[in-house]
Amino acid sequence: MSNVTAIEKFLLLGFSGGRKLQVLHSVIFLAMYLIVLIGNLLIITLVAVNSHLHNPMYFFLVNLSILDLGSTSVIIPKSMANSLMNTTWISYSECVTQMFFFLLFLSSDFYLLTVMAYDRYVAICHPLHYVSMMKWSSCLQMAAGAWMGGFLNAALHTSTVFSLPFCSNIIHQFFCEIPHILKITCSSSYLNEVWALLFSTIFGLFCFVFIVISYVQIITTVLRMPSMANRWKAFTTCIPHITVVSILFGTGMFTYFVPTSNSPYNLDEVLAVLYTVVPPMLNPIIYSMRNKDIKAALWKLLGFTLGKKNEEIPPIHL
Repeated sequence: MSNVTAIEKFLLLGFSGGRKLQVLHSVIFLAMYLIVLIGNLLIITLVAVNSHLHNPMYFFLVNLSILDLGSTSVIIPKSMANSLMNTTWISYSECVTQMFFFLLFLSSDFYLLTVMAYDRYVAICHPLHYVSMMKWSSCLQMAAGAWMGGFLNAALHTSTVFSLPFCSNIIHQFFCEIPHILKITCSSSYLNEVWALLFSTIFGLFCFVFIVISYVQIITTVLRMPSMANRWKAFTTCIPHITVVSILFGTGMFTYFVPTSNSPYNLDEVLAVLYTVVPPMLNPIIYSMRNKDIKAALWKLLGFTLGKKNEEIPPIHL
Protein backbone atom coordinates (compact mmCIF):
# COMPACT_ATOMS: atom_id res chain seq x y z
CA MET A 1 0.00 0.00 0.00
CA SER A 2 3.03 2.26 0.13
CA ASN A 3 2.77 2.75 -3.64
CA VAL A 4 -0.78 4.16 -3.50
CA THR A 5 -0.93 7.58 -5.16
CA ALA A 6 -3.55 10.31 -5.36
CA ILE A 7 -4.67 10.37 -8.99
CA GLU A 8 -5.76 13.61 -10.67
CA LYS A 9 -5.32 12.49 -14.29
CA PHE A 10 -5.05 9.24 -16.19
CA LEU A 11 -2.84 8.51 -19.18
CA LEU A 12 -4.70 6.72 -21.99
CA LEU A 13 -2.18 4.81 -24.11
CA GLY A 14 -4.60 3.10 -26.47
CA PHE A 15 -3.58 3.52 -30.14
CA SER A 16 -0.71 5.76 -29.06
CA GLY A 17 2.23 5.87 -31.45
CA GLY A 18 3.71 8.11 -34.10
CA ARG A 19 1.95 11.22 -35.31
CA LYS A 20 0.87 9.56 -38.56
CA LEU A 21 -0.73 6.67 -36.68
CA GLN A 22 -2.58 9.10 -34.42
CA VAL A 23 -3.97 11.01 -37.41
CA LEU A 24 -4.96 7.72 -39.08
CA HIS A 25 -6.72 6.67 -35.88
CA SER A 26 -8.63 9.96 -35.82
CA VAL A 27 -9.69 9.63 -39.47
CA ILE A 28 -10.89 6.04 -39.03
CA PHE A 29 -12.78 6.87 -35.83
CA LEU A 30 -14.32 9.95 -37.46
CA ALA A 31 -15.59 7.86 -40.39
CA MET A 32 -17.04 5.23 -38.05
CA TYR A 33 -18.62 7.86 -35.80
CA LEU A 34 -20.25 9.60 -38.77
CA ILE A 35 -21.73 6.26 -39.87
CA VAL A 36 -23.08 5.73 -36.34
CA LEU A 37 -24.56 9.24 -36.22
CA ILE A 38 -26.12 9.19 -39.69
CA GLY A 39 -27.52 5.66 -39.40
CA ASN A 40 -29.04 5.95 -35.94
CA LEU A 41 -30.35 9.50 -36.39
CA LEU A 42 -31.95 8.35 -39.63
CA ILE A 43 -33.70 5.47 -37.83
CA ILE A 44 -34.99 7.87 -35.15
CA THR A 45 -36.19 10.36 -37.78
CA LEU A 46 -37.94 7.73 -39.92
CA VAL A 47 -39.84 6.32 -36.95
CA ALA A 48 -40.75 9.79 -35.67
CA VAL A 49 -42.19 11.11 -38.96
CA ASN A 50 -44.02 7.95 -40.10
CA SER A 51 -47.15 7.17 -38.11
CA HIS A 52 -47.35 3.58 -39.42
CA LEU A 53 -44.06 2.90 -37.60
CA HIS A 54 -45.49 3.95 -34.24
CA ASN A 55 -45.68 0.47 -32.74
CA PRO A 56 -43.76 -1.36 -29.98
CA MET A 57 -41.16 -2.90 -32.30
CA TYR A 58 -40.00 0.45 -33.65
CA PHE A 59 -40.38 2.16 -30.28
CA PHE A 60 -37.78 -0.25 -28.90
CA LEU A 61 -35.66 0.25 -32.04
CA VAL A 62 -35.60 4.02 -31.40
CA ASN A 63 -34.46 3.37 -27.83
CA LEU A 64 -31.72 1.09 -29.17
CA SER A 65 -30.56 3.84 -31.56
CA ILE A 66 -30.45 6.38 -28.71
CA LEU A 67 -28.38 3.98 -26.60
CA ASP A 68 -25.99 3.33 -29.51
CA LEU A 69 -25.54 7.06 -30.06
CA GLY A 70 -24.85 7.57 -26.37
CA SER A 71 -22.36 4.71 -25.95
CA THR A 72 -20.24 5.87 -28.88
CA SER A 73 -20.50 9.58 -28.09
CA VAL A 74 -18.97 9.19 -24.63
CA ILE A 75 -15.78 7.55 -25.92
CA ILE A 76 -15.07 8.32 -29.62
CA PRO A 77 -14.98 12.17 -29.58
CA LYS A 78 -12.59 12.20 -26.61
CA SER A 79 -10.32 9.65 -28.26
CA MET A 80 -10.30 11.61 -31.54
CA ALA A 81 -9.61 14.88 -29.71
CA ASN A 82 -6.67 13.35 -27.86
CA SER A 83 -5.17 12.04 -31.10
CA LEU A 84 -5.62 15.33 -32.97
CA MET A 85 -4.17 17.39 -30.10
CA ASN A 86 -1.35 14.87 -29.62
CA THR A 87 -2.24 14.28 -25.98
CA THR A 88 -3.25 11.21 -23.97
CA TRP A 89 -4.54 12.77 -20.74
CA ILE A 90 -8.01 12.43 -19.28
CA SER A 91 -8.92 13.97 -15.95
CA TYR A 92 -10.12 11.87 -13.02
CA SER A 93 -13.64 13.35 -13.18
CA GLU A 94 -13.81 12.83 -16.96
CA CYS A 95 -12.76 9.21 -16.54
CA VAL A 96 -15.44 8.62 -13.88
CA THR A 97 -18.10 10.29 -16.06
CA GLN A 98 -17.01 8.37 -19.17
CA MET A 99 -17.13 5.01 -17.42
CA PHE A 100 -20.52 5.70 -15.82
CA PHE A 101 -22.29 6.77 -19.01
CA PHE A 102 -20.64 4.10 -21.16
CA LEU A 103 -21.77 1.39 -18.73
CA LEU A 104 -25.22 2.99 -18.52
CA PHE A 105 -25.72 2.88 -22.29
CA LEU A 106 -24.07 -0.52 -22.83
CA SER A 107 -25.93 -2.24 -19.96
CA SER A 108 -29.25 -0.73 -21.04
CA ASP A 109 -28.48 -2.01 -24.55
CA PHE A 110 -28.25 -5.59 -23.24
CA TYR A 111 -31.47 -5.27 -21.26
CA LEU A 112 -33.32 -3.64 -24.16
CA LEU A 113 -32.31 -6.43 -26.53
CA THR A 114 -33.85 -8.83 -24.02
CA VAL A 115 -37.09 -6.81 -24.06
CA MET A 116 -37.05 -6.81 -27.88
CA ALA A 117 -36.73 -10.61 -27.85
CA TYR A 118 -39.84 -10.77 -25.67
CA ASP A 119 -41.65 -8.46 -28.11
CA ARG A 120 -40.83 -10.80 -31.01
CA TYR A 121 -41.89 -13.80 -28.91
CA VAL A 122 -45.30 -12.30 -28.19
CA ALA A 123 -45.78 -11.17 -31.80
CA ILE A 124 -45.09 -14.60 -33.27
CA CYS A 125 -46.16 -17.05 -30.55
CA HIS A 126 -49.20 -15.12 -29.26
CA PRO A 127 -50.30 -12.86 -32.15
CA LEU A 128 -53.94 -12.69 -31.03
CA HIS A 129 -52.90 -11.34 -27.62
CA TYR A 130 -50.18 -9.01 -28.91
CA VAL A 131 -52.20 -5.81 -28.59
CA SER A 132 -53.28 -6.57 -25.03
CA MET A 133 -49.85 -7.83 -23.88
CA MET A 134 -47.79 -5.08 -25.56
CA LYS A 135 -49.81 -2.01 -24.61
CA TRP A 136 -48.02 1.32 -24.68
CA SER A 137 -48.00 1.46 -20.89
CA SER A 138 -46.29 -1.94 -20.79
CA CYS A 139 -43.77 -0.90 -23.46
CA LEU A 140 -42.91 2.28 -21.56
CA GLN A 141 -42.43 0.30 -18.36
CA MET A 142 -40.16 -2.25 -20.06
CA ALA A 143 -38.07 0.45 -21.74
CA ALA A 144 -37.82 2.36 -18.46
CA GLY A 145 -36.81 -0.87 -16.73
CA ALA A 146 -33.98 -1.36 -19.26
CA TRP A 147 -32.72 2.18 -18.67
CA MET A 148 -33.04 1.81 -14.90
CA GLY A 149 -31.19 -1.52 -14.96
CA GLY A 150 -28.38 0.13 -16.92
CA PHE A 151 -28.27 3.02 -14.46
CA LEU A 152 -28.01 0.74 -11.44
CA ASN A 153 -25.32 -1.40 -13.09
CA ALA A 154 -23.31 1.68 -14.07
CA ALA A 155 -23.62 3.21 -10.59
CA LEU A 156 -22.59 -0.07 -8.96
CA HIS A 157 -19.42 -0.54 -11.01
CA THR A 158 -18.36 3.10 -11.19
CA SER A 159 -18.70 3.67 -7.45
CA THR A 160 -16.91 0.39 -6.68
CA VAL A 161 -14.01 0.86 -9.10
CA PHE A 162 -13.27 4.46 -8.19
CA SER A 163 -13.42 3.76 -4.46
CA LEU A 164 -10.31 1.59 -4.90
CA PRO A 165 -6.77 2.93 -4.36
CA PHE A 166 -4.64 3.26 -7.49
CA CYS A 167 -0.97 2.38 -7.76
CA SER A 168 -0.57 3.89 -11.26
CA ASN A 169 -2.36 6.26 -13.63
CA ILE A 170 -1.41 4.59 -16.93
CA ILE A 171 -4.36 2.93 -18.72
CA HIS A 172 -3.45 0.78 -21.75
CA GLN A 173 -6.71 1.50 -23.54
CA PHE A 174 -8.25 4.39 -25.51
CA PHE A 175 -11.03 4.91 -22.94
CA CYS A 176 -11.70 4.19 -19.28
CA GLU A 177 -12.55 0.50 -19.41
CA ILE A 178 -13.06 -1.60 -16.27
CA PRO A 179 -10.54 -4.42 -16.91
CA HIS A 180 -7.71 -2.00 -17.66
CA ILE A 181 -8.51 0.26 -14.72
CA LEU A 182 -8.56 -2.76 -12.40
CA LYS A 183 -5.02 -3.56 -13.59
CA ILE A 184 -3.73 -0.30 -12.09
CA THR A 185 -5.49 -0.69 -8.74
CA CYS A 186 -3.58 -2.15 -5.83
CA SER A 187 -4.00 -5.90 -6.33
CA SER A 188 -5.16 -6.74 -2.80
CA SER A 189 -8.11 -4.34 -2.75
CA TYR A 190 -10.53 -5.03 -5.62
CA LEU A 191 -12.50 -7.94 -4.14
CA ASN A 192 -15.68 -5.83 -4.06
CA GLU A 193 -15.43 -5.16 -7.79
CA VAL A 194 -14.98 -8.88 -8.41
CA TRP A 195 -18.32 -9.45 -6.69
CA ALA A 196 -19.87 -6.63 -8.73
CA LEU A 197 -18.55 -8.17 -11.96
CA LEU A 198 -19.88 -11.57 -10.89
CA PHE A 199 -23.31 -10.06 -10.22
CA SER A 200 -23.37 -8.36 -13.66
CA THR A 201 -22.15 -11.53 -15.37
CA ILE A 202 -24.92 -13.60 -13.80
CA PHE A 203 -27.52 -11.00 -14.79
CA GLY A 204 -26.08 -10.82 -18.32
CA LEU A 205 -26.22 -14.62 -18.62
CA PHE A 206 -29.84 -14.51 -17.42
CA CYS A 207 -30.67 -12.05 -20.24
CA PHE A 208 -28.81 -14.22 -22.76
CA VAL A 209 -30.62 -17.39 -21.63
CA PHE A 210 -33.97 -15.56 -21.76
CA ILE A 211 -33.25 -14.50 -25.35
CA VAL A 212 -32.24 -18.05 -26.32
CA ILE A 213 -35.38 -19.55 -24.76
CA SER A 214 -37.53 -16.92 -26.51
CA TYR A 215 -36.07 -17.82 -29.89
CA VAL A 216 -36.39 -21.54 -29.26
CA GLN A 217 -40.11 -20.92 -28.72
CA ILE A 218 -40.25 -18.67 -31.80
CA ILE A 219 -38.52 -21.21 -34.04
CA THR A 220 -40.78 -23.99 -32.77
CA THR A 221 -43.87 -21.90 -33.52
CA VAL A 222 -42.62 -20.84 -36.96
CA LEU A 223 -41.85 -24.42 -38.03
CA ARG A 224 -45.46 -25.35 -37.22
CA MET A 225 -46.83 -22.74 -39.63
CA PRO A 226 -48.36 -24.42 -42.70
CA SER A 227 -47.59 -21.55 -45.05
CA MET A 228 -44.02 -21.12 -46.27
CA ALA A 229 -44.70 -17.41 -46.89
CA ASN A 230 -45.73 -16.90 -43.25
CA ARG A 231 -42.65 -18.78 -42.08
CA TRP A 232 -40.37 -16.55 -44.13
CA LYS A 233 -42.15 -13.40 -42.98
CA ALA A 234 -41.75 -14.43 -39.33
CA PHE A 235 -38.09 -15.27 -39.78
CA THR A 236 -37.32 -11.97 -41.54
CA THR A 237 -38.68 -10.00 -38.58
CA CYS A 238 -36.35 -11.92 -36.25
CA ILE A 239 -33.15 -12.08 -38.33
CA PRO A 240 -32.09 -8.44 -37.62
CA HIS A 241 -32.54 -8.86 -33.86
CA ILE A 242 -30.69 -12.21 -33.82
CA THR A 243 -27.82 -10.64 -35.79
CA VAL A 244 -27.56 -7.63 -33.45
CA VAL A 245 -27.66 -9.84 -30.34
CA SER A 246 -24.99 -12.14 -31.77
CA ILE A 247 -22.65 -9.25 -32.61
CA LEU A 248 -23.04 -7.45 -29.27
CA PHE A 249 -22.94 -10.51 -27.02
CA GLY A 250 -20.25 -12.22 -29.07
CA THR A 251 -17.83 -9.29 -29.21
CA GLY A 252 -18.51 -8.27 -25.62
CA MET A 253 -18.00 -11.75 -24.18
CA PHE A 254 -14.89 -12.33 -26.31
CA THR A 255 -13.41 -9.03 -25.15
CA TYR A 256 -14.04 -9.56 -21.44
CA PHE A 257 -13.10 -13.24 -21.36
CA VAL A 258 -9.84 -12.79 -23.26
CA PRO A 259 -7.17 -11.70 -20.73
CA THR A 260 -5.89 -8.17 -21.19
CA SER A 261 -2.39 -8.03 -22.54
CA ASN A 262 0.37 -5.64 -23.43
CA SER A 263 0.49 -6.84 -27.00
CA PRO A 264 2.45 -4.59 -29.35
CA TYR A 265 -0.26 -5.11 -31.95
CA ASN A 266 -2.92 -3.30 -29.88
CA LEU A 267 -5.07 -6.43 -29.60
CA ASP A 268 -6.99 -5.11 -26.58
CA GLU A 269 -7.83 -1.86 -28.35
CA VAL A 270 -9.04 -3.66 -31.49
CA LEU A 271 -11.24 -5.95 -29.39
CA ALA A 272 -12.65 -2.91 -27.59
CA VAL A 273 -13.57 -1.32 -30.93
CA LEU A 274 -15.38 -4.53 -31.89
CA TYR A 275 -17.92 -4.23 -29.07
CA THR A 276 -18.04 -0.45 -28.57
CA VAL A 277 -18.14 0.94 -32.11
CA VAL A 278 -18.91 -1.85 -34.58
CA PRO A 279 -22.38 -2.89 -33.21
CA PRO A 280 -23.77 0.70 -33.11
CA MET A 281 -22.40 1.21 -36.62
CA LEU A 282 -23.97 -1.97 -38.03
CA ASN A 283 -27.32 -1.94 -36.19
CA PRO A 284 -29.08 0.62 -38.48
CA ILE A 285 -27.78 -1.22 -41.56
CA ILE A 286 -28.91 -4.61 -40.25
CA TYR A 287 -32.38 -3.37 -39.31
CA SER A 288 -32.81 -1.56 -42.64
CA MET A 289 -31.62 -4.26 -45.06
CA ARG A 290 -34.43 -6.76 -44.37
CA ASN A 291 -37.13 -4.38 -43.18
CA LYS A 292 -39.61 -3.33 -45.86
CA ASP A 293 -41.27 -0.73 -43.60
CA ILE A 294 -37.95 1.05 -42.92
CA LYS A 295 -37.05 0.93 -46.62
CA ALA A 296 -40.44 2.33 -47.62
CA ALA A 297 -40.17 5.12 -45.04
CA LEU A 298 -36.65 5.93 -46.25
CA TRP A 299 -37.71 6.15 -49.90
CA LYS A 300 -40.69 8.26 -48.87
CA LEU A 301 -38.41 10.66 -46.98
CA LEU A 302 -35.94 10.84 -49.88
CA GLY A 303 -38.75 11.38 -52.36
CA PHE A 304 -40.24 14.16 -50.23
CA THR A 305 -36.84 15.85 -49.87
CA LEU A 306 -36.02 15.60 -53.57
CA GLY A 307 -39.51 16.80 -54.45
CA LYS A 308 -39.07 19.88 -52.26
CA LYS A 309 -35.74 20.64 -53.91
CA ASN A 310 -37.24 20.32 -57.39
CA GLU A 311 -40.06 22.68 -56.43
CA GLU A 312 -37.54 25.29 -55.31
CA ILE A 313 -35.70 25.21 -58.67
CA PRO A 314 -37.60 27.33 -61.22
CA PRO A 315 -38.15 25.73 -64.64
CA ILE A 316 -35.92 26.92 -67.48
CA HIS A 317 -37.79 27.95 -70.65
CA LEU A 318 -35.83 27.64 -73.89
